[in-house]
Amino acid sequence: MSIASEFKEFIMRGNVVDLAVGMVVGTAFSAIVKSLVDDVIMPPIGILIGGVDFSNLFLTLKDGAKGAGEAGYATLAAAQADGAVTLNLGLFINNIISFLIVAAAIFCVVKALNSMKKAPAEEAPAEPSEEVLLLREIRDSLNKK
Repeated sequence: MSIASEFKEFIMRGNVVDLAVGMVVGTAFSAIVKSLVDDVIMPPIGILIGGVDFSNLFLTLKDGAKGAGEAGYATLAAAQADGAVTLNLGLFINNIISFLIVAAAIFCVVKALNSMKKAPAEEAPAEPSEEVLLLREIRDSLNKK
């Protein structure tokens, strides 16, 4: 068997194709969740806690080449452009929320799949064979005597 045919056989196995489809769908789902967190969930939360833009919530650990001045850097992008060392707390919070949403979605999918797997129905006990019925009749008739 040639390497090309072995490779073709490997690729055409159901598990590999399923994995590839799962990766593509997962990547697309991840982009949707990122947009949901960054564009839909975090802006209202930021407004509720005082107008904080979580994507720009950061601490400057070390100023960049030009320095931030007394006011500090206005945005994370400005700090990074200046070469400042930053602790990006807002991006970390966004990633935690994204993870929780993905984990909840996967939990729901797995739970739905598990509920579709029906437990085998318990079978009613089989009717006794004719031999067993005959032996019971003999036993019962002997007990009557």
